[in-house]
Amino acid sequence: MGQLILFNMMSLDGFFEGKNEALDWHNVDDEFNEFTLGQLNAADHLIFGRKTYKIMVEYWPTKEAITNYPAIADRMNGTTKTVFSTTLGKANWENTKLFQNEVLKVVGELKKSSERDILIFGSANLSETLIKNGLIDVFRIMINPVILGSGNPLFLNAIKQMDLNLITVNSFKSGNVLVEYTPK
Repeated sequence: MGQLILFNMMSLDGFFEGKNEALDWHNVDDEFNEFTLGQLNAADHLIFGRKTYKIMVEYWPTKEAITNYPAIADRMNGTTKTVFSTTLGKANWENTKLFQNEVLKVVGELKKSSERDILIFGSANLSETLIKNGLIDVFRIMINPVILGSGNPLFLNAIKQMDLNLITVNSFKSGNVLVEYTPK
């Protein structure tokens, strides 16, 4: 059975997006890309909400992405993907299925049928639904050495306190710190 891993970049003050959905503060370098490739190689499925899907599909299939990050682009493009949206009419990215509802049923089935990790990137609204329903197995958060002051908080609508067990802490030369938790 696969583990559903929520991965997100986050500022020190808790934002996953800056003001006006800015992501230019993401602290990405060769060490981060190596981590990313390892994370993707351990997974057999990616899950997105509409906004994150649109960001990903606008970049990873492009010549720029394939030229600059060939191994990561290969995994992003080749891995099976599920996108949840009530407003998208179609999902054109290769290996992508679009669902308009039944999030809990579809994700539950994916977890049962998957032998490897299932990753959810970004997708704060979708993640919130999965958190509220106890479907996230691992919270993998990359804290960037920046204070944004405003933006979109990663855990905006947590409905109750959730105690977590720390499983890993890794620091990167860039100043990024990766923390991983499981729900208690």
